[in-house]
Amino acid sequence: MRTKSRFLKIVVSLALFAMGMLFGKMFLKPQPADTVPMPTTMKYRNVGSTNDTLTVTNQNTFSGNIIQIKDGESIQEAVLKANPGDLLRVYPGTYSETVYIDKDNISIQGVIIDGVWPTLDGKKALNDAILYSGNGITVENLKIIEYKGNGIMGQAGNNFIIRNNWIIDTGVYGIFPQYGKNGLISHNILTEIEDAAIYVGMCDNVDVKFNEVYGNVAGIEIENSRHCLVESNLAYNNTGGILAFLTPGLPIKTVFDVIIRNNFISGNNHENFGAPGSIVSGIPPGTGILVMAADDVIIEDNIISNNDNAGITIVDLPTGAPTANDPNSEPNPDRVVILDNFMIENGNNPVGEIKALMLSQLKTKGPDILAMGGGVGSTIRDKNRYRTFGLDNYAPAQITDTKDVTTLMFDKPVAPRSVSKEELGELTYYGVCAGCHAFDTRLIGVPTQLIQAIYKDNPQGIVDYINAPRNLRDDYPEMPPQNYLSDEAKIAVAEYILSLKR
Repeated sequence: MRTKSRFLKIVVSLALFAMGMLFGKMFLKPQPADTVPMPTTMKYRNVGSTNDTLTVTNQNTFSGNIIQIKDGESIQEAVLKANPGDLLRVYPGTYSETVYIDKDNISIQGVIIDGVWPTLDGKKALNDAILYSGNGITVENLKIIEYKGNGIMGQAGNNFIIRNNWIIDTGVYGIFPQYGKNGLISHNILTEIEDAAIYVGMCDNVDVKFNEVYGNVAGIEIENSRHCLVESNLAYNNTGGILAFLTPGLPIKTVFDVIIRNNFISGNNHENFGAPGSIVSGIPPGTGILVMAADDVIIEDNIISNNDNAGITIVDLPTGAPTANDPNSEPNPDRVVILDNFMIENGNNPVGEIKALMLSQLKTKGPDILAMGGGVGSTIRDKNRYRTFGLDNYAPAQITDTKDVTTLMFDKPVAPRSVSKEELGELTYYGVCAGCHAFDTRLIGVPTQLIQAIYKDNPQGIVDYINAPRNLRDDYPEMPPQNYLSDEAKIAVAEYILSLKR
């Protein structure tokens, strides 16, 4: 009887639980549009007390207006109406437009209802989805597809957050902050990008965390940037998984203090479909991690597997970009630190120079780690754990981990860039032009030196081209119009371009 009574109690309890669940679903289901959380720009992160860039505090409460954008309306029109501190909520629908944000502290937040995303669709006719030059910008929860230039591009804006976006086939770059400071790029998914899915260009103090990048030429690229943490990302089926390198001919001449940690970097064997002649087009398929002329890079606790050329490749500029020429750029990767990493099944099908090197050693398999060219002061924790080539001068590492470094962002927002009239041309060049135009090296656009030759003593000609670009070269992509810039900025940057020297 006691056993029977216990059985009945269990049956009754389960029945009551099931009824409670049913009641909750029927009568207590929340309305998705009313439960979307406030973006963290409205409550500045307090990294100093939490040691976590994804944690927020309630010190600063939201005091702006919430502007709702529904299907059939314009995001850009809402931006024009918004004031600093406002939140723009974009509801599910299709928005075919380019959004320019030149105000500070504007947040664009998609509202995802029952799995349906708000979608910015360039229809392969528009160049860019979102361009921002303001400070304190957040862009999150958007699906961005089929643009010709960039998904989300920052132009000298500080304190940015780009989070939880789904970006597919947006041309040259997916997420591209340029010349910004203190930013977070997290929980984004990007694919089918013909250069870099996430490209941190000439920036300082940026965390790149928890992103998924696949089917691109470069997954994550830290270029001419300093103090960057690349952590807990999934990079697979790209040509190259994660890159930290120096591009010659850009205004910022260094890249250093980069931590590449706790990432899954697997099967990056995709054919390279980058623009012919560009630096990224030289990345060989099968590249897990590439360090080129970058200093003070720490590679730690990554799972690096099934990259056919090599797991980690470390090269100087003469080896990795032999046609580049910038006497103001120090060409060697110095003080690279390789700590504990799990590496398996790398180098199974090496190509190009690595294949030739291995054959010279009577081997057909590429290494886990390869270093070629110059560089001083580099170290490795345990060389015997890996198949290596060129690491004879690597000393034992003096550190075991970087667990004390939880973020390379600041614990408070940094000040917006202060720009005088005299500095306007330089800032515009750094923030808008230099990501595609190096001085004498091909990037995405023609070298600045060629622009100088075409428009000598004719700054107005550059302004006219900025307003209405014409694609005159089949081997270069079309330049997006920059006519949203002020007249003062256009003439200032044109004059600055013509005054530039190596």
